[in-house]
Amino acid sequence: MKTRLFSCILMLAALALTACPPTNSKKPAKTSKPPSLGEASADVDFQAFVSRLRKAVKAHDLNMLASMMTPDFAYVLGATPAEDRQGAGVFKYWDDNGLWPELEGVISERFVPKENYMVAPPQFADPSAEYQGYRAGIQRVSGSLKFVYFVTG
Repeated sequence: MKTRLFSCILMLAALALTACPPTNSKKPAKTSKPPSLGEASADVDFQAFVSRLRKAVKAHDLNMLASMMTPDFAYVLGATPAEDRQGAGVFKYWDDNGLWPELEGVISERFVPKENYMVAPPQFADPSAEYQGYRAGIQRVSGSLKFVYFVTG
């Protein structure tokens, strides 16, 4: 009797184990890729970046801002590319020209996709608006979000 009971339990266990799906499925694992810039406005990473950017600008935290900017950050568009001003000197330029409130206002706007950038204000992304004021741009550079320009014109 014990042998029969043991045999039944063993057969039930074998049946249960063979009915389970295999652990090695042939479907490739889903990889999470970074969102495209078009999807970035809804991306938690993007929203966190913009939040840190806004706080750094409000506090004039130059170290934090510098860590969020590209080395060739554009802050003046000249008549020709040779007349553009990029990189070093941006904070002095903003101080000398009283641009901190303007910068704070622009980055408080909603960012929208335009080409390979997320830009603010949204009017800049609308070709029919012919927007010529200050604008800010964020771009994914080597997988990380970076503040790449704040210019007018």
